[in-house]
Order: sequence, then C-alpha cells, then structure tokens
Amino acid sequence: MAAAAGSSVSMQARPSVAATRISSLRSFSLPNQRNFLSFRVRPVPARLQVSCAAKPGTVEKVCEIVKTQLALPPEIAVTGESKFAALGADSLDTVEIVMGLEEEFGINVEEESAQSIITVQDAADLIEILVEKKGA
Repeated sequence: MAAAAGSSVSMQARPSVAATRISSLRSFSLPNQRNFLSFRVRPVPARLQVSCAAKPGTVEKVCEIVKTQLALPPEIAVTGESKFAALGADSLDTVEIVMGLEEEFGINVEEESAQSIITVQDAADLIEILVEKKGA
C-alpha cells in the first residue's frame, strides 16, 4: 500500500527491481517490512546541460569534403545542419564521403557509426570523438 499527496504515483514490480514513476508529487509513503518510509519531493533547479559539438574547423573541413564528393556547385551552401539526403547524396555517395573523411582525418569509421550520420554536424561530431579516442 502506498499513500501519496500530490498528482500521481505509479509503481511496477519486477523480479529484484522495483521501478517507480512519480509525477507532480509533493510527498509519498511506502511500506517497508516493519515501518513506512516517507519521502518528500522537492523541485530541483534546472541544471546546465553541455552538448558536445565539433570544432568549427572540423565542420568546415567536413563541408568541403561533402561539396567535393557530391560535386556541388559553389552557390550551394553546405552547413552543419545540411542533410546528406537533401544535398542529393545516395548510399554510395555517403560511403564515399565517409571514406574521404577517414582519409582526411586519419580515422576509421565503423559501419554502425557511419549509418547514424545524417547531417554534416553528425559527421563532424563523430570525427571529433574518433580523433579524441585515437589521440588517447
């Protein structure tokens, strides 16, 4: 039995694991073997989140390689947000882009990682991670 003050409590028991979801709740109590456990939920201030983005120089190099591999005219803008498919790249073009990136940065991109690349920024972020791993 659980007692709650607030909006909602839902509990799901699994073998050796108890998962609890609490939404908009101020306090709640759960029975223990001999007594009740009481909890008070307090709001936590938002925390700063840092996202790892590639260096601008890496993004620029990736843009150049993409433009070269796809033989794009100079008036076509390629940015970090550019999607390979929107630039006209098919699966073979994407493989050639990845090979060009591997050669330029001296890295090896695994097939699973290559399949997750959708945008220029995705490629640049992956490169940063692989270059960092290589240097470590």
